[in-house]
Amino acid sequence: MTEEPDATAIARQLEEDIVLGRIHPRERLPEDALMQRFGAKRHVIRRALHELSATGVLEHVPNKGAQVRAFTEAEVRDLYELRELLETTAAALIPLPLAVDDLTRLRAAQAAHDAAQDPAAIFRANLAFHRTLFALCPNPFLVEALEAASARAHGIRFASLRDPAAVQAARQQHHAMIAAAQHGHRDDLVQLCREHLPASRAAYLAYAVTP
Repeated sequence: MTEEPDATAIARQLEEDIVLGRIHPRERLPEDALMQRFGAKRHVIRRALHELSATGVLEHVPNKGAQVRAFTEAEVRDLYELRELLETTAAALIPLPLAVDDLTRLRAAQAAHDAAQDPAAIFRANLAFHRTLFALCPNPFLVEALEAASARAHGIRFASLRDPAAVQAARQQHHAMIAAAQHGHRDDLVQLCREHLPASRAAYLAYAVTP
C-alpha cells in the first residue's frame, strides 16, 4: 500500500514547481486536481496550501481558491529592498574571518551547488548555501526575518533559474563570498550580498510582472 504524502512534502513539491516555472503566476491550484495528483485527502491538501500561503507564495482569491501569487513591479522592488536590507545587515554581523569549521560547511554547501545540474537541484543547493552563510549571523531574529523574506521571493526566482548564465554568475558570486568571509573582508562580503540579489528580480520583472 502506497503511503499517503504528508502536507509538508506536498507543499515542498508545489513550491519547487512554482520556483521552476512549472506552475505560473496567477495559476489556480484546485484542491480536487491536487488530491488526484498526490493521492492525498482534502484536509492534507488544504494544510499544504496553507503552508504555502503562510510564506506568501500563494494567495486565496474569493470564489476561486488558491492561486500562485503574482507580484506587481512595486511589490517586487519593495520585497527586494527588504531582502537587501536584511541580508547585508546579517552579512555585516557575521564574525570574520570565519572559523575553520564554518568555512568547511560553507564550502561543502557550495560544492553541492556547483555539482547540481537540474534546476530543482540548483534551487535547493542555492537555498542551502545561503542558509549556511546567514546562519552564521549571531542574531536569530534577523535570520528568521531574512528566511521569511527569502521564502516570499520563491515565486520570483523561476526566470533566473532557467538561465545558465545566471546560474554560473551566482556560483561565481558564492565563491567570492566564501573568499571574502575566509579572509575577513567584511565590506566585500556585504557588497557581494547586495549585488547578488538583482538578477532574479530583473528576470521576473522582464518575464511576469503584472500591470
